[in-house]
Amino acid sequence: QVQPVESGGGSVQPGGSLSLSCTVPGFISHSCGMAWYRQATGNQREWVSSIGPDGSTTYGASVKGRFTLSKDKGKDRVYLQMNSLKPEDTAMYSCKTYDVWGYSGTWCANGSWGQGTQVTVSS
Repeated sequence: QVQPVESGGGSVQPGGSLSLSCTVPGFISHSCGMAWYRQATGNQREWVSSIGPDGSTTYGASVKGRFTLSKDKGKDRVYLQMNSLKPEDTAMYSCKTYDVWGYSGTWCANGSWGQGTQVTVSS
């Protein structure tokens, strides 16, 4: 599997918005789920949101109601729309495929991490 390519990060003021994207060629045809994670400096990686092959989405409690995850099947790409950003959303955001059945060793489960995209929320 190729490395995910994340983009769209940047610096915004509190209350602002950003839209991140993640491209992984093949994740649609392999019926993978796709998840976003974030890691702030000095903290452990935190799961943010996931989208399944059927388009169903789940969100972490800290972002629910503010973030929206969607996908473009034609481009093997997912989008994370982040609204009402808070300083505590500051982190490096990364995406990764996962096997929706929980199997290990599959194409979806063996996805690699991309380089991530930095989001900074500060006044």
